[in-house]
Amino acid sequence: MTWWHGVIIAIAGVWAGTINTVVGSGTLVTFPVLVALGYPPVTATTSNAIGLVPGSITGAYGYRAEIAGSARRLARWSVASALGAVGGTALLLSLPEDAFETIVPFLVGLALLLVVVQPLLTRRLQGTRADARPRWLLMPLIFLIGVYGGYFTAAQGILLVGVMGLLLDEPLQRLNGYKNVLAAVVNVVAGAVYAVVAPISWPVVAILAVSSTIGGLLGARIGRRLSPTVLRVVIVVVGLIAIVRLVLE
Repeated sequence: MTWWHGVIIAIAGVWAGTINTVVGSGTLVTFPVLVALGYPPVTATTSNAIGLVPGSITGAYGYRAEIAGSARRLARWSVASALGAVGGTALLLSLPEDAFETIVPFLVGLALLLVVVQPLLTRRLQGTRADARPRWLLMPLIFLIGVYGGYFTAAQGILLVGVMGLLLDEPLQRLNGYKNVLAAVVNVVAGAVYAVVAPISWPVVAILAVSSTIGGLLGARIGRRLSPTVLRVVIVVVGLIAIVRLVLE
């Protein structure tokens, strides 16, 4: 690795850590950078997943005030996310490298649609009892998003916010805090599996670990100050960028 490769990776890591904490999709910053610098796609995916783990944990910690009192539900959801992550890593290591390209843009597009229509649906649901919502769907959907996150980590945060926004009547900032915790769980589990059985570039991991941690701290400070409307707009913009990148790759 040349010194300027390291600088580019570090800059991408700071941005990825920041955007992961605010909305997700940081992988769509670092993954194309690593591939452009000559790393094989699987190595880029696995090294990226491990390297962004510290930033994910930092971002989740930064939202601790928003998720106070939610330890029990987060523990249940984290189990679903962890099991999904194991399934996703198994898919990555057994399926062709480009197998995700067909379905991922549609998944991200669906998530963006959920984020956009969530306020309208929430108002429609306000007249119904809270227990009348199909909250039983939340656990299986978190598991499926965990599978996706373990396979290709990009945009899992957008999917989580979209799904939770429809099924939970809670403020968007609190949902963003939940998202950060669950995304961190997926990244930790997937990273642990990759570290044992997948090809890894450890210099890339080291650079991303430091830079994404800095980005996670910045993201927590920025994201917590955004109004729900601004945060929703940022989610949609980043999601559209993610779709474009996935389609063009």
